[in-house]
Amino acid sequence: MVSNSTMETIKGSFSFIITIMLCVSLVTSQSPTEKFLQCLSLHSQSSKPPISEVIYTPDNTSSFTSILNLHVHNNRFKTETTPKPLAIVTAKNESHAQATVTCAKSNSIQIRIRSGGHDYEGLSYISDIPYVILDLFPLQSVDVDISCGTAWVEAGATLGQIYYSIGKKSKVHAFPAGVCTSLGSGGHFSGGGYGNLMRKYGLSADNIIDARLVDANGKILDRKSMGEEMFWAIRGGGGASFGVILAWKIKFVSVPEEITAFRVKKTLEEGAADIVYKWQLVAPKLHEDLFIRLQHDAVNGTIQVSFIGQFLGQSNALLPLVNKSFPELGLKQSDCIQMPWVNSTLFWNEIPTDTPLETLLPQAKEPPTLYFKSKSDYVKDPIPKEALQPMWDFMIKANNNIRMQWNPYGGKMAQISASDTPFPHRAGNLFLIQYFVYWFEDGAEITDHFLNYTRSFYEFMTPYVSNSPRETFLNYRDIDIGAKHTSNGTVFDQARIYGSKYFKQNFERLVFVKTKVDPDNFFSYEQSIPTRIYWAKN
Repeated sequence: MVSNSTMETIKGSFSFIITIMLCVSLVTSQSPTEKFLQCLSLHSQSSKPPISEVIYTPDNTSSFTSILNLHVHNNRFKTETTPKPLAIVTAKNESHAQATVTCAKSNSIQIRIRSGGHDYEGLSYISDIPYVILDLFPLQSVDVDISCGTAWVEAGATLGQIYYSIGKKSKVHAFPAGVCTSLGSGGHFSGGGYGNLMRKYGLSADNIIDARLVDANGKILDRKSMGEEMFWAIRGGGGASFGVILAWKIKFVSVPEEITAFRVKKTLEEGAADIVYKWQLVAPKLHEDLFIRLQHDAVNGTIQVSFIGQFLGQSNALLPLVNKSFPELGLKQSDCIQMPWVNSTLFWNEIPTDTPLETLLPQAKEPPTLYFKSKSDYVKDPIPKEALQPMWDFMIKANNNIRMQWNPYGGKMAQISASDTPFPHRAGNLFLIQYFVYWFEDGAEITDHFLNYTRSFYEFMTPYVSNSPRETFLNYRDIDIGAKHTSNGTVFDQARIYGSKYFKQNFERLVFVKTKVDPDNFFSYEQSIPTRIYWAKN
């Protein structure tokens, strides 16, 4: 006979086992999204605000779609067929980012990291396998220390916010970065950060002195704790391959209280061909205080070329400089506008320079409706004069839907070693080309038309640009140059193709760092830096 007390013990043990089995069954029956969300709640119980307030899922259609599209700048990736994330976490503090990394990794969910949403191919918010978006846009603090000439800038802060914050404190400080003020600093700086101060001071990445990021283990690291190799990698090698950039510490550069800007337009009938050819010869050799961008626009069946310049000084010093080295431009006093540096950031966006600086701050609305495709090239030898007209004829075929920008090198860019940062495109380049083809109508047929046109124009330019490899700028993301998800060749072959174009000889060093800091290849996307371990498995 079994005693009553023994029976009660057996019943209790059986009940406990059944409870455990039910719990295990409940957990294992959860969807990946449910497991991810449950993990978030467990790993951020003390965060303020609670992480539950910053999570958006497709269950709440209106708010989810609104948050998703708020930072989609290319309408090609805003269609019904575009893959959607399982959830969006709009991080409002560092612990939200930590929890997202930890829970995505433990549940084998891919993560996409978005700051400004300007990735030309949408790779910061799109994936063809189950994924979540970690949206860093709410992390927008800009903490300026004028006495030290530095600032801590969170990854979601836009360039406009940075320029505004500097300009409010000083007229003689600036930071080298891009013209587009809605760019998020997280992605822009980690790709190099190209702007109109580069001939004087180099790239954004050349002027970053510290950083904070979440690594693949969910730990927050700064420059000291991450080590110099990882700090090197994230300044031009694409931060999303190595971790989640939380903030950058930037070092300001000096500018005069007033600078001079100008915009001179020339048509083909006004001798644009001769002036453009001469620009190629002189623009990279001009004084490093002078930056002259050349912009080609197809307008009503012809080409208009704009020479957009910025000089770190006043017009009385600028005019003799230009008239001696580049008299073909015909620059006049009436073309020149003097202003504080911060106001020039309005000028470059074709906004009146007396507009209140608050215009630089981000707007809580969806970007303008625009479909586009962009590509880039580096030019090492002048494009022959006889090739300019055929090039422009090709542009005219686009019926007003194309813009091409040529950005001059020389100055500081020729002085910084190609291995100082992962950004290798330094000495030996005359200028960088950006091709920008855009349209406003929806539909697969019209999209295919413009994509094919862009690729044809790129092919047409082949004889006039760099080769072996044909170099490409990471911030002008281009999926056409290769991606890891393609079926032809191994992962190694594919990664080396796009890696050599973006990073040249620095690609191997980036792979070394990646293998060391993220051996499981958690931070992965179509054009990320892979690990050697990952290659071996594939």
